[in-house]
Amino acid sequence: SKNLESTYIMRIATWNINSVRLRLSQVLRVLEEYDFDVLCLQETKTQDVSFPANEIAEAGWPYQAIRGEKSYNGVAILSRFPIEKTSYQDWVGKGDCRHIAAQIKGINIHNIYLPAGGDIPDRDENIKFGHKLDFVSEVTEYFEQNKPAKSVLVGDLNIAPLAEDVWSTKQLRNVVSHTDIERENLIAMQERGGWVDAVRDFFGVDKILYSWWSYRARDYISSNRGRRLDHVWTSTDLAPQIQKVEIHSNTRGWKQPSDHVPISLQLG
Repeated sequence: SKNLESTYIMRIATWNINSVRLRLSQVLRVLEEYDFDVLCLQETKTQDVSFPANEIAEAGWPYQAIRGEKSYNGVAILSRFPIEKTSYQDWVGKGDCRHIAAQIKGINIHNIYLPAGGDIPDRDENIKFGHKLDFVSEVTEYFEQNKPAKSVLVGDLNIAPLAEDVWSTKQLRNVVSHTDIERENLIAMQERGGWVDAVRDFFGVDKILYSWWSYRARDYISSNRGRRLDHVWTSTDLAPQIQKVEIHSNTRGWKQPSDHVPISLQLG
């Protein structure tokens, strides 16, 4: 195969860190060991004033776009390269920090933390599930109206759309994150928005892939009851430049891990 390492444009990764201050050492380790150019974090769980910006800058990622709130949600984009511009959307008008966008080397990167949706998959019984469905439909509409070009969408989208994205599609079909309505809506968000699922483009549709393992499983490796809740999409014009996608599942075995693992995309 071609030697792609020397010719790539950018390595972009996404990771639900489940508290950036609690796991700062893991963030620094991942940046160092995997040599990402850009790392998009979700669930940073801290106000901007308490974000560990200096430590991350000193480690070699001085360009940062952060949007956080106390104890919940929060998104950040950390970059080796200058950030040309930033923006954010407040979908469903809740003022929660679930989206941030940055333009880096001419590529627009959207980092999204989609609502989890609670436990009951019924919007009449569970306000959180209704919020999740409304959020997906607003994101879908937004990208239908603002067709992405030279763009990457990453994040914890909290939905596993395919049977091959979960350990048992039969047992999880009525579980939030894998219900029919969520799966259909996420696929519609991707297709109507003009996105390519880079992870499936690279690995194919048949490979079983997970990015999240519940904390409830004592030994997550032997039970291996995972779900692919984290996603990397590209606009159609960037799809030919997908060189490599990796799911860095070993981080789930680190001490005090996040329940999610990083996924990286190499564009060339």
